[in-house]
Amino acid sequence: MILVCIGIIVTVFAADFIIKDKVEKSKKLPRIAGKGCFRLQRYHNKGAMLNFGENHPQVIATVSVVFSLFALGMFLLSFGKRGNNLLRVGLSFLLGGAFSNTYDRLKRKYVVDYLSFRVKWKAFSDIVYNFSDFCIMGGALISCIACAKE
Repeated sequence: MILVCIGIIVTVFAADFIIKDKVEKSKKLPRIAGKGCFRLQRYHNKGAMLNFGENHPQVIATVSVVFSLFALGMFLLSFGKRGNNLLRVGLSFLLGGAFSNTYDRLKRKYVVDYLSFRVKWKAFSDIVYNFSDFCIMGGALISCIACAKE
């Protein structure tokens, strides 16, 4: 199981890294795609979710490192008990995404976001995501489900 989990972490990190690199190098991204359902764009987020703390990127980077290390500790502790495979999978997705966004914060000084959805609610339509964000949210949800099952 540990190899599967490491594979998930590495795959999430690598996939998002490759996508972010292509977005950064692209001269022109298609504005609207997927029959108008979503928009590809380049956005440099210097804060956390919804630009929280954008005026304090060093604090956000520190919090990101601490959160990633805490999640890594929880992941490693999960191997101390039998079972917990669903929890491990959830934490693997969460870690892959957290490592990718933390890497961006430390290396680039911002997180590359590139995907937003066209919905009627403007506040939602203005949010720009990346693949790691979905992995963090999905991993957290899977982890919560796993904990609720115990």
